[in-house]
Amino acid sequence: MRNRYLDLLRFLAIVRVVVYHVTGLASLTLVFPAMSVMFALAGSLMATSLARSGSAAVLRRLRRLLPSLWVLAAVVVPAMLLSGLPLTPRVLLWLFPVSDPPANDWGALALSPIWYLRDYLWFVFASPIALWFFRRAPLPTLLAPYVLLVVIESGLWPTAPGPYREFGLYFGAWMLGFAHQAGMLRRLANRVLVPVALALAAAGGAWILTHPGPRGFDLNDNHLGNALWSAAFILVVLGRGPSGAAWVDRFAPFGRAVTVLNRRALTIYLWHMPFVVVLTPLFDGVGWSHEDPRGLAIRVVLVFALVGLVTLAVGWVEDLAARRRPELLPGGRRPATSAAPATSAPPATVAARPDADRVPAQRTAPETVTAEVTAGRR
Repeated sequence: MRNRYLDLLRFLAIVRVVVYHVTGLASLTLVFPAMSVMFALAGSLMATSLARSGSAAVLRRLRRLLPSLWVLAAVVVPAMLLSGLPLTPRVLLWLFPVSDPPANDWGALALSPIWYLRDYLWFVFASPIALWFFRRAPLPTLLAPYVLLVVIESGLWPTAPGPYREFGLYFGAWMLGFAHQAGMLRRLANRVLVPVALALAAAGGAWILTHPGPRGFDLNDNHLGNALWSAAFILVVLGRGPSGAAWVDRFAPFGRAVTVLNRRALTIYLWHMPFVVVLTPLFDGVGWSHEDPRGLAIRVVLVFALVGLVTLAVGWVEDLAARRRPELLPGGRRPATSAAPATSAPPATVAARPDADRVPAQRTAPETVTAEVTAGRR
């Protein structure tokens, strides 16, 4: 059975990412560090898959991740080539983005969330060996990404490539997902978890306050502050969150929305930023300013509406990638099977089949186009 609490966290993370990109409100990154939460959920699901299927889980995860990217690339890559992007072998990175694929001026901004898939791919590749180490030395393996980030951010390794910072920040969250899957976070006594979470939040908050970025206290401009603050958040929401959230489905429309966003998380994540980029000049032109609450609300509603339309059009690719029956709108009632003929023998008891509705771990994934658009960050 699906864990609706984890579905709810992913739902909130996706909504937060889109709203942040539309509005540019830095406070949203502090209230809900969405990208770290999505990587933690992905790490937990990846650990479960590895425990169930071994190294075959890597290929299965890639199969579920890449088709949605290919659909996007089929639209945007020809458009970029026609508007000045040189045709080089690096264009093939749009098929398998182990490094940032090339883009022209407008494409670099509209397609900036691709960083999430780049990091996600490398984390998937690293997971089998990381899980091997984690099972033998949990705490050192969990701390290793954060130690790397501290070394870089403290100036001990000033020439470290940018992706190493991303690794320290988000693979740390991924490893917390491993700890969640192993039950370590839930087994931590309150006398341990609460002080650790408070200490991490205090250290992260202090670093953020003393090292503001170009957008103030936006976590996306502060890797170390982001890592510490997000680790505290994850410890609480995964270590002390409920084991389930059946109440999500008590109000059917909300439960359906949670299901849809979980089953279409990658499509929504990949397509929302192009709409933000295209619509921002139009919003400004008609006076829907990002500094006006009414204008912000209209922007958010329109972006979600357009993302909803494109999700209806191509979101079913995620069903094919997961080897599910394609649906325009997931979560509906399945047609009842016809009754057995009266002359047939009494049916044998059939064991309940595990729900095949497994959601890809990403998702979530990696966020503004206001005056300078959040440069593709989260």
